[in-house]
Amino acid sequence: MEILIASIASLFAGLIDSIVGGGGLILVPALFATFPSSPPATLFGTNKCASVWGTSIATLQYARRVDMRWRVLIPAALFALVGGFSGAWTVTQVNPDFLRRFLPVVLSAVFIYTLAKKNLGHVHAPLHPLGREIAIACLIGAIVGWYDGFFGPGTGSFFIFLFVRILGYDFLNASAAAKLLNVAANGAALLLFASKGHVWWQLGLIMAGANITGSLIGTRLALKHGPSFVRRIFVVVVGCLILKTGYDAFFR
Repeated sequence: MEILIASIASLFAGLIDSIVGGGGLILVPALFATFPSSPPATLFGTNKCASVWGTSIATLQYARRVDMRWRVLIPAALFALVGGFSGAWTVTQVNPDFLRRFLPVVLSAVFIYTLAKKNLGHVHAPLHPLGREIAIACLIGAIVGWYDGFFGPGTGSFFIFLFVRILGYDFLNASAAAKLLNVAANGAALLLFASKGHVWWQLGLIMAGANITGSLIGTRLALKHGPSFVRRIFVVVVGCLILKTGYDAFFR
């Protein structure tokens, strides 16, 4: 029964994650509820084992239909990988709890700004010359990748928002870009967890199959309905993240 519950949660997490990120909002609490006596690091590592596969498949699906800016995104993904390793190392030295009350505030600012700017992310129009775009994308990759390794909630949403707001991408292209950077950051975290024995491989691979299925469904929906659909899902997911992180920060 535990495997079934985890697999269903992983399927829905893959669906949401493939559109706008935030799959951890579903899968991580489900793992903690299903395996309450298990070490948190093992649950986080098993979550990464499942999600990295779904995110990888989503990246491939987007790459077939979206004009990915590889000259920008490959260097940014490398910086996200380094950032993810650095953040995962930092969390072994510093307790990340100080971010809990700060995160809902940042997400609320993203939420309000997105709602206020009605046309934000509807048109794909990169704002910078190529060299500057690469530099900014690498900085985004390093910072958000570090955050992903160190703390994690909302990583995909932060990637998408920054690519839309700073680089001028539409929500569909930003979501595609975010998937590639997420693969790098999650892969780095998975390697660290695996090196310390914090992955249940059998469960993780079963969940990965479900996550891939959800990812295929979500990617198809995003590609079919375009940037406005992705924007709506983004607003809903960020709103849920605000509620979840706010509850964790102030009422637990």
